[in-house]
Amino acid sequence: MDNIKPWRELELLLDNNDIEGLRIYLDQLDADEKVSVMSHISSDDRVKLISTIHPEIAAEIVGNIPDVQAVSLFGNLSAKSAAPIISELRSDDQADLLNELSDEDADAIMVEMEDEEAANIRRLIEYGTDTAGGVMITEFLSFEQDMTVDQVVSELRDNVEKYQDYNVQYIYVTRKGQFSGVLRMRDLLLSKTKTPLSEIVIKNARTVYDSTPIDELINFFKTYDFYGVPVLNDLNQLVGVVLRKDVRETETEMANRDLLETQGIVGGEELRTMPILLRSRRRLSWLSVNILLNILAASIIAIYTDTLQAVIALAVFLPVISDMSGCSGNQAVAVSLRELALGVVRPFEIFRVWVQEVSVGIINGIALGLLIGLVAWLWQGNIYLGLVVSAALAINTVVAVSLGGILPLFLKKMKVDPALASGPILTTVTDMFGFFLVLSLAGLMMNYLT
Repeated sequence: MDNIKPWRELELLLDNNDIEGLRIYLDQLDADEKVSVMSHISSDDRVKLISTIHPEIAAEIVGNIPDVQAVSLFGNLSAKSAAPIISELRSDDQADLLNELSDEDADAIMVEMEDEEAANIRRLIEYGTDTAGGVMITEFLSFEQDMTVDQVVSELRDNVEKYQDYNVQYIYVTRKGQFSGVLRMRDLLLSKTKTPLSEIVIKNARTVYDSTPIDELINFFKTYDFYGVPVLNDLNQLVGVVLRKDVRETETEMANRDLLETQGIVGGEELRTMPILLRSRRRLSWLSVNILLNILAASIIAIYTDTLQAVIALAVFLPVISDMSGCSGNQAVAVSLRELALGVVRPFEIFRVWVQEVSVGIINGIALGLLIGLVAWLWQGNIYLGLVVSAALAINTVVAVSLGGILPLFLKKMKVDPALASGPILTTVTDMFGFFLVLSLAGLMMNYLT
């Protein structure tokens, strides 16, 4: 295998239609290597590869590559080729993937699937992606509580192939379709054969509803060290299980999406394998707005051109004050976005967040102001210059953290994406206010600066 460019061998095998060679080659790769290889080959080769290999192997690859890449891949696959691969995925992954495809493509794929499986996917697609129903799996072991231990064990043994991909640590017990409790596998195997499940089931087990928001699920698994939690509908019927690892993955995806959106990547996900024009358009949608906001900030400098010309040293400190205030504000934005995602803070708690941020802003503002003021004094030998830049940075830091703390909450309350909109607004305001403070204070102390 070529260690420098391993995807070259894959391309050669695809060109030669060497199916057995592809199988052997892919077996040698770990999950990360498969993701890397898939990202380096062309879109046509990705489609050819997934269409050629066994659906089970294809599903393993699809489960590891980025979602946006998987959606693009299935958008180019025929429904007949896509359906067997989708069938090999877990129920939550099936729903997530088909939910991202066009209605036409998704319906075409489900037509090629077994009726029961397609119906299950359609039910899952109805749930919001930010709810328990949207992240739960439907592959779980569930039995009526009047069944005996030997009946359940026989059922499991007789259907090994059906249950081989299920998690078998827990069994979920029902009573006439209503959720009754949870049974540990060890308790099942260590009980007498004629014992009904009702006698050994753990009742009053923790559950969540299918409408439970994702932020509550995140907090739930921080509170309880459970492998998973049963999901009930409004009729107290067991409809799925949310796994801890899936909630963690969702939390990570949310954090990554928020990070990209704060940097102006509209849509929250971008790969360099995506079409160039699409990537350009998504970035420009933010950058074009940002350039207008920066022109507004620059207009402050134009107003105080005379002051700047009289004290040219101020030009050195303008970007420093702007950047340092922006950094302080972005720290506050990051904390607020994180707390909103975790459910630690609510959009209506603007005043409480503002008070907490002002406290930090005053301390940091004084510290940073004294530092930059000392630098200005030592450099120019003018203590009044030091006072101007010191006061400007201190005040602007308080403004920046105040705005950075409350802006995401306000935008969330107004149903505007706080991750995307907070950055440009914060940058513009801190720039404008920072420039204004420096130049207006300098204008007031002009006699002492020249």
